[in-house]
Amino acid sequence: MAEPTTRHAIETLQGEARTYPPPADFAAQANAQPGIYDHELEAFWDAEAKARVSWFRPYERVLEWQLPYAKWFVGGTLNICHNCVDRHVEAGRGSKVAYFWEGEPEGERRTITFADLQRDVVRLANGLKQLGVRKGTHCGIYLGMIPELPVLMLALARLGAPFTVVFAGFSPDSLADRFNDMEVELVFTQNEGWRAGKRLPLKRSIDEALTTVPTVKQVVVYRRTDGDTPMTAGRDLWWHDVIAGQSDDPASCPCEPLDAEHMFYLLYTSGTTAKPKGIMHTTGGYLVGCASTHHYVFDVKPDDVYWCAADIGWVTGHSYIVVGPLANGTTGVIYEGSPNFPNAERWWEIVERYRVSILYTAPTAIRAHMKWGPQHAERHDLSSLRLLGSVGEPINPEAWEW
Repeated sequence: MAEPTTRHAIETLQGEARTYPPPADFAAQANAQPGIYDHELEAFWDAEAKARVSWFRPYERVLEWQLPYAKWFVGGTLNICHNCVDRHVEAGRGSKVAYFWEGEPEGERRTITFADLQRDVVRLANGLKQLGVRKGTHCGIYLGMIPELPVLMLALARLGAPFTVVFAGFSPDSLADRFNDMEVELVFTQNEGWRAGKRLPLKRSIDEALTTVPTVKQVVVYRRTDGDTPMTAGRDLWWHDVIAGQSDDPASCPCEPLDAEHMFYLLYTSGTTAKPKGIMHTTGGYLVGCASTHHYVFDVKPDDVYWCAADIGWVTGHSYIVVGPLANGTTGVIYEGSPNFPNAERWWEIVERYRVSILYTAPTAIRAHMKWGPQHAERHDLSSLRLLGSVGEPINPEAWEW
């Protein structure tokens, strides 16, 4: 057959040529200046690791790369909990707010300083040690957007116990797949969660999932509501009983020095097969990457109030609600519930109440607000906002303009 005489190129039907240069004064003060692209790869990350992270033992090599495997900060030891909590308190910044937390039921609010966070983490870590949690103990987490979730992640990091967080909307089958793959020994959940004014039966989902997960020995349950909660004798424990009487003195539970390549957590993706795939995130490279990208991408300054409106159950939440912001000593916001409960003004009320200066969300959420209408945002003082970010998918021009 003869070759065709003409070739048709793919047409771009939604080409977008508009550009929006940042204001000159914003660019002049930005953390990320053009010079950061002039650095050689290892030299850049060497400087970042030394500037942003405290090491118990210095690393010997920045990068050991034998495709497809990479090892970062080889020979170094550190602890993510120490970098996110203890060093800030030790430096005299314990009174700074780590999180403003807003529960979905109106009026439920907590202000948590870095000193508060340290006390809660140490108390929980001591309780976990009594349950037998040690370096290398595999743990599963199924919690909603409550402060106890980052507290638990940091307590496990303090001990060197790897974990997997499962988004609180996932099914019992999804839980079982992940817990079996990781061979989880302990599970942490709450009796019920809140979403759009409804109670989510998280503990009942755990009970159903664990009928096919033989490795789990104990389940620790946080009481979020007054709802009835089925408890299995000999296996289930209440969170408040685990921490009762435990010391909150950091010296009673020092941070475990961990190799830079020690597994911090596994997060699962469905990928292209029927079974989820676990992506392993290690301690040193992950911490340095989160702290650096949070600093540069969000242009974070010491007095910013930063709100990543994702869920901690996603990797965005791990990186940019917990690890990156806390490593940089940033004040963050956590909101438990639905963006339109009890009405579509909820997000804008939060921005106004806490004087949020950086808001990081998904194009899907922006499109939802577009649908609900701009009048909800216009009723509130949003003058504190100076930087907006989006995540999860390319943002469409209409959402960006809105």
